[in-house]
Amino acid sequence: TTLPDGLQYEVLTKGGTSSAMPSAKDTAVVNYIGSTTDGKEFENSYSRGEPLTIPVGRVIKGWSEILQLMHVGDKWKVYIPSDLGYGDRGAGADIPGGAALIFEMELMDIKPSPVK
Repeated sequence: TTLPDGLQYEVLTKGGTSSAMPSAKDTAVVNYIGSTTDGKEFENSYSRGEPLTIPVGRVIKGWSEILQLMHVGDKWKVYIPSDLGYGDRGAGADIPGGAALIFEMELMDIKPSPVK
C-alpha cells in the first residue's frame, strides 16, 4: 500500500482490527529491523533482545505516521522515503543523507499518554 506522501507498507502479520492503535501522544513498544535499500542492516531490536519503547510523536515522520495506522500485534514491512526519514542529513555512519529506509516493524504494545 502506498500513502499519498510516498510512505509504503506491506502487511506481514495482522494483529487484529479490534486491538488498539497508538495516537501521536502515546508511547509505542516496537520490535524492528532497520536497513537501507541496499540491504545494509543498521539496527535490530530482536538481536538486542529488547524492543524499543518510544513516544510516537518523537520519532522520524515515517515511523510516527505508520505507527498510528498499526494495531497491536501487527507486523509490517515499511518503506520510508528520505524526506520522511532522516532527509539529507542522514544519521550516523550507517544512514547516509538522502537514504530511503526499510523497516520490519512489529507493534508489541501501547502505553497510553497520561495527558488526555
